[in-house]
Amino acid sequence: MNLVQPPALPAPEGPPPARAQVLIVDDRAENLLALEALIRRDDIDVLRARSGDAALELVLLHDFALALIDVQMPGMNGFELAELMRGTARTRHIPIVFVTAGGREMNAAFKGYETGAVDFLHKPLDAHAVRSKVNVFVELYRQRVALREQLEALRRSQAEQEALLCELRATQDQLRLAVRIRDDFMSMASHELKSPLTALRLQCQLRARHLARGNLDAFAPDKLERMVATDGELVDGLVRLIDDMLDISRIRSGKLSIEPAPCDFAAIVRRVAERFAEQLRGCGGCELALPDSLVGRWDAMRLEQVTTNLVTNALRYGGGRPIAMRLAVEGGTQDEGDAMPADRSAVGSAVGARAVLTVRDHGIGIRKEDCERIFQPFERVTGEHGRGGLGLGLYIVRQIVEAHGGRIDVDSVPGEGSAFRVELPLAGPR
Repeated sequence: MNLVQPPALPAPEGPPPARAQVLIVDDRAENLLALEALIRRDDIDVLRARSGDAALELVLLHDFALALIDVQMPGMNGFELAELMRGTARTRHIPIVFVTAGGREMNAAFKGYETGAVDFLHKPLDAHAVRSKVNVFVELYRQRVALREQLEALRRSQAEQEALLCELRATQDQLRLAVRIRDDFMSMASHELKSPLTALRLQCQLRARHLARGNLDAFAPDKLERMVATDGELVDGLVRLIDDMLDISRIRSGKLSIEPAPCDFAAIVRRVAERFAEQLRGCGGCELALPDSLVGRWDAMRLEQVTTNLVTNALRYGGGRPIAMRLAVEGGTQDEGDAMPADRSAVGSAVGARAVLTVRDHGIGIRKEDCERIFQPFERVTGEHGRGGLGLGLYIVRQIVEAHGGRIDVDSVPGEGSAFRVELPLAGPR
């Protein structure tokens, strides 16, 4: 291959560019070596092929900035190779420059351009022209790569912006919901707190009037006992409302804490039943099915809160009919080397055993589609049978139960009543 050698041109200045690959195709090894020596640069990888078939294998494996192809080759000539490259999506974008020893006939040029050539180099090669063309196509390749990367970065940025926009919309929706919940909560709280306070104020005014008139009969022992009981119920209701408001604040801030320690669940259920004895008698009584003792690692105060809320709920929506409470141990397997207690109601070494409390009423019941909703904050059973309250009780119950590693479900039939089932691992929360 005859070459006209000018002084070597330096590589472009600036930060090191991405490496580019250039393919040279010629059936003669000496031509390949000479051309490679001419175009070699530190930032360019030159790959050689001595046939059209070998060139096709390379273009399917690499992304070339330029292909320099000899026209006259045995077997598959340069024009045929170019046609095959143009017919494949993977390779049709590669610029092709034909290297030819022939003249500058128009027919050959037309055929070359028809097969996909972007330029011709005529032998003997002018080294300056060869390097200039290679530099141009390498720079175009790098610009194309940079543009592709910029487009990809733009797509990623657009996707991130869309994700942020969706997140912003979701946050705005949450804020609007939070404002609505806050307003509803304040409205309900003011009403629920005002009712017992109004009753207490009226009671105090009535008693002051009796005292002013010297009507001491109004404070006879039997009447005084009823007054104290009524006042106690009103105060207890206020305390529960305030406790619920404090708990919902702790839950929302992630600060609801439990302090597990050995405690007797059966004793807690009995204590709650005794505290509500008068109300339970008023609805026809309470059927208790409890073991003598059921000890596990739980927060006793929180378990009493769970039981109290479930009993209060049963009294509120039970339609004045009897209530049933059952406590038992279910499930569990024996640890190796440990003996299973004969009394399953006491804590033994049963692995995976659960304490199960069921509180059943025979009241208005809950529709199937509402069985999950009632465990959300500020949700209550509504309609003509609706009662007061903030709608926080069952939500707080679920949070406490889940904090113990347990679960709560409800099985209900409208018009027949509801059964709330609480499961707690005997071993306590993990």
